Amino acid sequence: MAAITGVVITLDEADNIEACLDSLARVCEELIVVDSGSTDATVARAEARGARIIHQPYLGDGPQKRVGPVAATHRWVLSLDADERLTDGAVAAIAALDLETTPNDAFALRRRNFIGSRWVRHCGWYPDYCLRLFDRERCNFSESRQHASIPASQPARLDADLEHYSFANLGELFGKASGRFSNRAAKIMYAKGKRANAASPALHGANAFVRKYLFQRGFVGGLDGMSVALSAGVNAYLKYAKLLELQRDAKVREATDFDKVW
Repeated sequence: MAAITGVVITLDEADNIEACLDSLARVCEELIVVDSGSTDATVARAEARGARIIHQPYLGDGPQKRVGPVAATHRWVLSLDADERLTDGAVAAIAALDLETTPNDAFALRRRNFIGSRWVRHCGWYPDYCLRLFDRERCNFSESRQHASIPASQPARLDADLEHYSFANLGELFGKASGRFSNRAAKIMYAKGKRANAASPALHGANAFVRKYLFQRGFVGGLDGMSVALSAGVNAYLKYAKLLELQRDAKVREATDFDKVW
């Protein structure tokens, strides 16, 4: 099996980093953590797991995720978020690859998204294919500062999953949707010149809920399906409501730090 470098970006991920690195170490010969100023035990725990630490103030999603692969020793890079873990199936699938001769420049894994310990199979949350293993000589993360992807030219999908412990509980699901997720989206939209009208929040909120709950079969998922659909609606409603507020209220706009989007 070709040597692989495992890369993780972190900020105050002390509760997650050990399990993430232990997961990567099952298939990776080198571990790199790109930390953007953690004040908890993230760095110490990563070093104890044998990871090389690169200190880098946060640049946005894509630019930050490009740092580790550029510094990697090996050609193939496996990039995980700190709250992601490889399953046994993913370890076996990666170990079976002939990375020295494959024509593919990247491989995607299905992602199981969790609330607490509960795997949410509906609402568009599964299968959630994500490119995670790639040849850094042929591709890398895009420069997008929000939700960056890997623009591979010859990707392939592996028949295996990784686990994503997205939210500790329902409170965190709704808290992130109504808080930093919608705040960030509103700032980005305003800075890009996008504008909303009085109907935008309700229309976008309703559309997001209906899409998740009906078309993506959230209704099959019971409480969690309903909660994911509602949180998507709340997030969509609030990001447009906050955008409208930035347009209309000079006091709110002047108090908003648009340099702290990331």
